[in-house]
Amino acid sequence: MQADLSPVIAATARWLTCSFPAPGGALAVALCEAQARQAVTVAARLRYPTEMDAALVGLAGPGGSGRLDWVTGADAEGSGEAWRTWVDEVVASWAVCLLADPGLAGLAVSALTGGAVPAEFRRLVAPDEADRRAAALLRHPDLVAPVAGLHQSALLSRLDPDTTLVV
Repeated sequence: MQADLSPVIAATARWLTCSFPAPGGALAVALCEAQARQAVTVAARLRYPTEMDAALVGLAGPGGSGRLDWVTGADAEGSGEAWRTWVDEVVASWAVCLLADPGLAGLAVSALTGGAVPAEFRRLVAPDEADRRAAALLRHPDLVAPVAGLHQSALLSRLDPDTTLVV
């Protein structure tokens, strides 16, 4: 993972877990955060596959959470928080697509790794029952549909076998 993407990954994963919180206690919160971070990491690496891409998003910024907040009906009370400026709308959309469909997540991870699924993405690709319960809101296709629908076609296009990924 490019170190330049870490602010985008951290902010986007935080936005996801704030918008679709884990039901339950501290363990559920930790499991939900792990899954969100894995999905956002894969989505960010797909969106910004080269070091130049990562450097450019670091210079220009990813755009912020404004439209995502509007689409989800989030309360604008926290909109002035600085971390929200590092949220990437496309990465968030792609991440919820991956979380809602483990098969698509497997395809995305395989596209990045050349076919193998590393253990670091296990919770994303093969969630167990505890993972599914912890991220019930984040993985629910109907609940994440407004966010997923924003850029789902671009994700599917990126994962098209006829499209070359530069990693």
